[in-house]
Order: sequence, then C-alpha cells, then structure tokens
Amino acid sequence: MPPLSNVEFMLLQMIAECRQASGYDIKKLVDRRGYREWANIGTTSIYLGLKKLNDKGWIASEESDGKSGKGPMPYRFALTEAGRAALRNEILDSLSSARERDSRFDLGLAALPFVGKDEAVEALRKRLDFLQKASIQIRQKYESQGGVRLPLNVRALFLHPISLIESERAFVAGLITELLEETGEYGQNH
Repeated sequence: MPPLSNVEFMLLQMIAECRQASGYDIKKLVDRRGYREWANIGTTSIYLGLKKLNDKGWIASEESDGKSGKGPMPYRFALTEAGRAALRNEILDSLSSARERDSRFDLGLAALPFVGKDEAVEALRKRLDFLQKASIQIRQKYESQGGVRLPLNVRALFLHPISLIESERAFVAGLITELLEETGEYGQNH
C-alpha cells in the first residue's frame, strides 16, 4: 500500500473529526485552520484526495439531504472501518518517525485526539529515539568530512539540522511530560 499523501492524511482526520463531511465542509475547515499555508493543500487536491480515499475504500459517500443552489447533489463522506485503521496507523507513524521540519509531524499532532494517550506517548518516545539516531548520523558524517575544519557554508549544512533536531527533541520531551501530567481525555472538546 503506497504511503498516504499529506492531503489524504489530513482528509481522513477531518472526516473523523466531523464524523461526516462534504468536500465543501472540508475546504472551509482547511481555510479556517490555515492548513493551506503549511501543508500545501488546494481545492483541487482536496477533491482528488477524496476520490483516492473513496477508491481505497477508506471513506464511503452518501448523498446529502441538504441541497442548496443548482449544482450537483453534494456528497458527504464518512470513514469506513478500514479508513479508521489507516488513520490510526498513519498518526502513530507520523508521530514516531517524521523528520524535523516535516509537516507530516504537524499533521500527526493535529490528530492527537484520535489515538489514546498511552499510544501517543509511546509514539513520541519512539520519535525521540528516531531523532537521536538522525542526530548521531549527521554528527558522524560531519566529523568524517572534517568537522570544524570545514568551510563555514559546509559546516552550516550539518549544524543547522543538528540544531533543529536538538530543539525538536526538547519540544517532544516537553510534550510527553504534558501528556503524562494531563488527566482525563486530552483534546476532546465535543
């Protein structure tokens, strides 16, 4: 199964959140939350994504009763069981192993309410290990290329990701602490 695109990932989340939603509902939600800015999601990609998810059997469409205007009958989409499972796997995967500077991790954060607290904490702990390994690999490469003797522009290409990873690790560790200190269900504001 090819990995979900960011658009498909976001669509599954939004349909899960609304329980059922039309393409138009989703477009409004994307605008309201500013996803367009950081996840690069346009109207066309929303409708294409819905079609792909429908083809995979992860969402099912029903004709909507609330028809307004002349256009075609709007469809509303709901997650299927397979869609729910795919969303869960994707959230845990994105929380545990997307690189720093990857909007995939932000999509995973946005979907935290759809996984249990313990699962989220476990995925985030895996992320700490993942980031630690990435940092070690970059440092090893940096040293093997000459380390501090490298010209500044080349050093910067190594030091920038190392610095971002350190900052990311601090952020994730803080997030884990907050999740563990919270009582009850986090993020559920229905």
